[in-house]
Amino acid sequence: MTIRKAILPVAGLGTRFLPASKSIPKEMVTVVDRPAIEYVVREAVEAGIEQIILVTHSSKASIENYFDRNFELETTLEQKKKFDLLKEITEILPEHVSVISVRQPQPLGLGHAVLCAKEVIGQEDFAVLLPDVLVKSKENTSDLTLMIDHFSQRKHAQIMVEAVPDHMVDQYGIVDVAAAPAEGESVVMQGIVEKPAVGTAPSTLSVVGRYILPARIMELLENTPKGAGNEIQLTDAIAALQLEQSVDAYRMKGQTFDCGSKLGYLKAVLHYGIEHPKLGNEFKALIQELPL
Repeated sequence: MTIRKAILPVAGLGTRFLPASKSIPKEMVTVVDRPAIEYVVREAVEAGIEQIILVTHSSKASIENYFDRNFELETTLEQKKKFDLLKEITEILPEHVSVISVRQPQPLGLGHAVLCAKEVIGQEDFAVLLPDVLVKSKENTSDLTLMIDHFSQRKHAQIMVEAVPDHMVDQYGIVDVAAAPAEGESVVMQGIVEKPAVGTAPSTLSVVGRYILPARIMELLENTPKGAGNEIQLTDAIAALQLEQSVDAYRMKGQTFDCGSKLGYLKAVLHYGIEHPKLGNEFKALIQELPL
C-alpha cells in the first residue's frame, strides 16, 4: 500500500509562539534559512508523498504563497544572474508534488482538521504530519518512510512515538503497550492516555505527531462527538478504530523538535544550524565564542 497523500493541519493560531505569531504564521518562522513547514514537507516528499493537503485558515495565505511560484522574483534573479538563489526557490517543491489547500472554518480540533480534507483524500489511506514538530532522521531512511513500510506490511494504522523521561509523561499523550518496541519497530497498542499523572502512565512512549491512517478513519471522525476542549479529537477516532482493527505504536529512531514552543524552536535552530552545509562550521565557531 503506497501512501500518496499527507494532511498538514496549519489552521491553528499558534498562541504558544506569541507575539511573533500575531502576524506571522508559526509554521513560517524560519529555522536557519527556510520556514519550519518546509522541513515537514520535505520529510513527506522524501517518504514518497505526492500530494500535500494544507488544512488552513484565512490568515495563513503566506504558507500557500511560499509553495507557489513567484515569477516576478524568478525573473529578477535570472536577470541579475543569481542562479544559485533561483535554483533554491524553484526547487522548494519537486515538479511531481502538488500542494492544495482546504479551509477549516472553525477551530474544532485536530480530528476536525483532518476531517476537512475528507473529499480530497477520498478512499485512500493517508499520512498526517503536525507541522509544529520537526523530525530529524539519524539514518538515511526516515522514520516516516519506515512507518509507511510497517503500514504496508502489517496493515495496521501507525502512530509515531518516542520515549520521554518519567517525570514528563504528564505533558503528553502516552500510549498503552504490552512492551515497548525497539527503535524502528512497531507493536500493537491498547490505547492512548492523555497527559497521565506522573506515576500512573502505562508507558513512557509519547505520541509525536506523525500518523499513517486508513481511509476508514474519516467515516469514524464524522461520527466522533466533541470531546476534550469541546473539540473533535483524533485520538477519540483512533480509539473507535481500535474496536475494529489493530493500531500500532511505531517507535522512532530520530529526534524531534517542538517548534510550536519557543525553547523547542531555539533547540531546532541550534541542531539544524550546526549541520547546515554552508553555515554549519561558522555557526559552531560562533557558539563556542559565546560567554556561556
